[in-house]
Amino acid sequence: MDYQDILFRVNDNVAHITINRPKVMNAFRGQTCEELIHAFNRAGWDKSVGVIVFGGAGDRAFCTGGDQSAHDGQYDGRGIIGLPVEELQGIIREVPKPVIARVQGYAIGGGNVLATICDLTIASEKAIFGQVGPKMGSVDPGFGTAYLARVVGEKKAREIWYLCRRYTAAEALAMGLVNKVVPHEDLDQEIAAWCAEIVERSPTAIAIAKRSFNADSDNIKGISGMGMQALTMYYASDESKEGVRAFNEKRKPDFRKHQI
Repeated sequence: MDYQDILFRVNDNVAHITINRPKVMNAFRGQTCEELIHAFNRAGWDKSVGVIVFGGAGDRAFCTGGDQSAHDGQYDGRGIIGLPVEELQGIIREVPKPVIARVQGYAIGGGNVLATICDLTIASEKAIFGQVGPKMGSVDPGFGTAYLARVVGEKKAREIWYLCRRYTAAEALAMGLVNKVVPHEDLDQEIAAWCAEIVERSPTAIAIAKRSFNADSDNIKGISGMGMQALTMYYASDESKEGVRAFNEKRKPDFRKHQI
């Protein structure tokens, strides 16, 4: 595949997969998801690769979720609703290699979900985490909600989704959303150190451990599949469309008048 939206390289047994759309704060469109799926499969089953680092280009954002400029009822390609987002989330969990999220800036919306489902997350002190779904007429009815509750606890997960607040890297560390926070200029050095340790470990033992961890939460995939079907119908409603219209018109949405 000829990548247009992402960057891919392998050095010293480490695969680096980077969303390369800094002009839109690394928001993903359908094509981005397709390329990421291909890249994760490529790296995940390469025996020379011991760990995958997943990041976003530039200093502003890891990823800010779905690209609203690609929105026209549905997104481009196979669509953001359901596939290929479900498939992308699944492949990050299913590849037998640890995936480290490199969060140097904003991890918002769908980007926050991607950082959450990575095996490990290392963040710059400048990183900002949060959800926007109910502000935008959207939600992630699977790993973004049910799995998040396992990571940070039910009360905090509900706060994150219901209030759509922003959280600093230090706050994310305190709630268990990230593994380590370092000064911005030390981020790549810290990630390299973690990768160096991982590649010295038994790849088969790590693969078994990852599958064992996943087994406890794989039922969320079924929740996600059912939820995404409901989301398809919700996105066709005036209530959901009001969120996108308000965002594009730079105003507060009025969801109540469109409530389903």
